[in-house]
Amino acid sequence: MESDSDGVHLLVDFRKIKKLIAELINTSKAIKIDKEYLRRLDPSFESSYQYLFHAGFRSLRLYRISHAFYVSDFKFLAYLIYHINRILYAVDIHPAAVMEPGVVIDHGTGLVIGSTAVVGGGTVLYHGVTLGAKYITKGKRHPTVGRDVIIGAGAKVLGPVYIGDNAKVGANSVVISDVPKGATAVGIPARIVFKNNTESPKSHLFHSTIDKNDAGDELCHKKENNLKEVLM
Repeated sequence: MESDSDGVHLLVDFRKIKKLIAELINTSKAIKIDKEYLRRLDPSFESSYQYLFHAGFRSLRLYRISHAFYVSDFKFLAYLIYHINRILYAVDIHPAAVMEPGVVIDHGTGLVIGSTAVVGGGTVLYHGVTLGAKYITKGKRHPTVGRDVIIGAGAKVLGPVYIGDNAKVGANSVVISDVPKGATAVGIPARIVFKNNTESPKSHLFHSTIDKNDAGDELCHKKENNLKEVLM
């Protein structure tokens, strides 16, 4: 009986390691896309050596590694990397959050993203942004942000709200309701001051270049489906 139990544990561990390898391969692809978006969307980016010193990019890279460990059920290591990220860069991105390839974190300091948040590719997040919850509750409680969104410095997006593609949120705004596609929201609480349904020319630039892991974690799939709802 003890031998059978050891065999089951070894099989489970092998499956976890196999999944982790697949996730890390996807992570590597995502980081390459992150680099390209950073070069395109950060006007201060002048040379490839800046990847070594760009706190926003480096914190995003650590998040992606922690996320790979998290969805592969190596959660202790995921939280360890998450904690290191908080110490080094003052960036708090929960390893369970889902962020498409091509997100740009500008500066990074003070950024907080909750565990059920979803962020689409091409989105730019400035320092001090919070994608948080309004209430202490289980289930979906953080925002879903579409693609090619700009969220200004110090803005707070609270609760399970949807920020549509190409939307903009002004600095220090507090968003507690949905923002339509192409709209601009400012103020406390945020109100819509401009609507534009024209799709950004950079939209979907790289979104199809990373493969999905067929054995994807149920939690990850659920959050990706939430993103699809707002993107469709």
